[in-house]
Amino acid sequence: MSFFLRVTLLFFFFAASSLGLQASEEYQFASAEQEQQYRDIISQLRCPKCQNQSIADSDAPLSEDLRYIVYQKLKAGESKGQILQYMQDRYGDFVLYDPPVSPKNYVLWFMPILVFLLIIVALLKKVGKRELEPEPDSEQEQQL
Repeated sequence: MSFFLRVTLLFFFFAASSLGLQASEEYQFASAEQEQQYRDIISQLRCPKCQNQSIADSDAPLSEDLRYIVYQKLKAGESKGQILQYMQDRYGDFVLYDPPVSPKNYVLWFMPILVFLLIIVALLKKVGKRELEPEPDSEQEQQL
């Protein structure tokens, strides 16, 4: 098989696979508002399998399934809050980029403030312990 034929086959393989991916993600919406709501919801949900990617950005099969669930729920007439609550109930607070303030998330919400306060206290203690040397008098300077 010639090099040119291999490159051509490889090109057609990648082109066909990218077209297949795009075709699987095309959903029909009743209105532009519903499509915008869909995009808003999928950008607010974190992929449970990926490293800090939204399900809108992720290529994982699980994210594709979650996008389809969001699409189905929007088509069924559920609100954004109901869909986010469904995802939170099913996958926990991790799936939300903006998790609620609750006792199990106190570390997440208040740890940065606590660390900041500890740094301020440590700096104040260090500055308070510093000893100041008296400045030499002008007479002593002249004697030297």
